[in-house]
Amino acid sequence: MRLQKAIFLLFALALFSTCKTAKAKVEIVEEPELPQQGHAGPVFSVAFSPDGNRFVSGSGDTTIKLWDTKTGREIKTFKGHTSWVNSVAFSPDGKQIVSSGSYENKVKLWDIETGELIRTYSLTFALLPGMVTSVTFSPDGKQILASYSDNTVRIWDALSGRELRMFNGQLGMITSAAFNPNGKQIIFLDQSDNLGKFAATIKYIDAATGKELKTFPRYRESLYSISFSPDGDSILFGSGDGNIKICDVVSGKEIKTLSGHTGWINSVCFSHDGSQIVSGSGSNDNTIKLWDTATGREIRTFAGHTSWVISVAFSPDSKQILSGSRDTSIKQWDAKTGELIRTIGTQK
Repeated sequence: MRLQKAIFLLFALALFSTCKTAKAKVEIVEEPELPQQGHAGPVFSVAFSPDGNRFVSGSGDTTIKLWDTKTGREIKTFKGHTSWVNSVAFSPDGKQIVSSGSYENKVKLWDIETGELIRTYSLTFALLPGMVTSVTFSPDGKQILASYSDNTVRIWDALSGRELRMFNGQLGMITSAAFNPNGKQIIFLDQSDNLGKFAATIKYIDAATGKELKTFPRYRESLYSISFSPDGDSILFGSGDGNIKICDVVSGKEIKTLSGHTGWINSVCFSHDGSQIVSGSGSNDNTIKLWDTATGREIRTFAGHTSWVISVAFSPDSKQILSGSRDTSIKQWDAKTGELIRTIGTQK
């Protein structure tokens, strides 16, 4: 199964969408779950606050939840979306959260302290009916980048809510988009599915002018999560064939391929110093893996989710890893030891 299909299947199931010897799965002693809390649907997206004291999650139950990192206790629930919340991100100053309501095609901005909805970014025109697939802030927090399944990427003014720019792909669904850490360029994954025959490419765009700077070679697999390295010189993305690739931004050439997952890759990101990579997988894999960026070697596997791992994130100090899953739970992991810190919610 490939991810573009898996996204829609997941939604259908939800409501209707440095050492080689360290490669062995970690033996995990489960910490007590917090069944009185958690989400009632798949956890599509997780993210740490810039100071690492809190984290946020978005779910198929249409809610967003804010959590205390130290205790795992729920701080606040944000309600207002009418469709699956499949992407969430903190503003650089940690005072706001941006979220996407997938099939309602709306992006929302929230005040963290009050829980109030600040603003909704709605499309006045869409090329095709579809959904929001990803959202994130620009490095200065002044803009919001959103990708859509109608083959568009849009930049919104965070303060006014005005749409600043729109970029078009060429193939079909835009599955993920990201700002370069310098704030001057964006990159996005563009893919199509023609009766199970996938085509995908990556486009590197000047954020201010919309000029296309680079189109990467076309892939025959579906491509999902994409992430910049902290220095902005390379990109990281996961594929439907279970491989993870690191590419040079300027040349477009592949630097490394990380192999070890047996299912499609739903989520990838660099640690904040760029020395490590974390990935989360679906299909029959359902694991998280930690990788050494320089060598491409697998450091550790984190096992414990009973269904697809949809989202992963590093804490700002890179000491913890978060994972959100189709099994409706969130897990906190010790990145160095591989031990499970806690499970939030009851796994289903």
